[in-house]
Amino acid sequence: DIMDRPRLYSTFVLWMLARLYQALPEVGDLPAPKLAFFFDEAHLLFKDASQALLDQIERTARLIRSKGVGVYFVTQAPTDVPSSVLSQLGNRIQHALRAFTPDDEAALRAAARTFPKTEFYEVEETLQSLGIGEALVTVLGPSGVPTPPFATRLIPPASRMGPLAEAEFQQRLSNSPLVRKYREAVNPESAEEKLTKAAPEAGEKPAAGRAAKEPPSLIEQVLRSPVTRTVAGQITRGLMGALLGSAPRRRRY
Repeated sequence: DIMDRPRLYSTFVLWMLARLYQALPEVGDLPAPKLAFFFDEAHLLFKDASQALLDQIERTARLIRSKGVGVYFVTQAPTDVPSSVLSQLGNRIQHALRAFTPDDEAALRAAARTFPKTEFYEVEETLQSLGIGEALVTVLGPSGVPTPPFATRLIPPASRMGPLAEAEFQQRLSNSPLVRKYREAVNPESAEEKLTKAAPEAGEKPAAGRAAKEPPSLIEQVLRSPVTRTVAGQITRGLMGALLGSAPRRRRY
């Protein structure tokens, strides 16, 4: 129910914007605001506001753009917003205005005069001929100058309350990069499988090491003995002598 107390409402809005201006970093002129506030029934914001409060709102609305914050005032007629604040607004979307009374006609003329000049539209007549979902739009151009107004039709978001048809579903699946990536199941060798596979090999190596350290058998000890090698040498020489004949003895004089 803060809307029922305009002074409290405007004070709260000003305090919030001032805190944001102090806390947020300087980002310059962004293509789009990173934070946007829409103040509906904006005429309540300025109702019975003092000049000091209006000056502060004007200053905050002008400077907070460099912090990446967009401020949008939503009201029935542009005359609800003070001229000093209205002059700081870069983008403007004006829906249809009807002139049923002399006051409405005066407000219509005042709203038409606040738009940039254009050779394509009679702004006052265009504002009265707009239908549902249509608006006269002007925005800031790349050089910071307001563009000529254009009558536009705003297309609302559209959706379907229901599941996709089978053909649509299959088309979505075929175009999905995730489906193409994960279509085929991949079963890579896990860490457990690697450890299980490596366990027998690890067991064979210690067994080979133990086998190498075991003492030689009795036959190996006999074959490696010096006595065995001497006897085997004598037997070999005897056999060779018997087969080849004994060499003649040398005579000594």
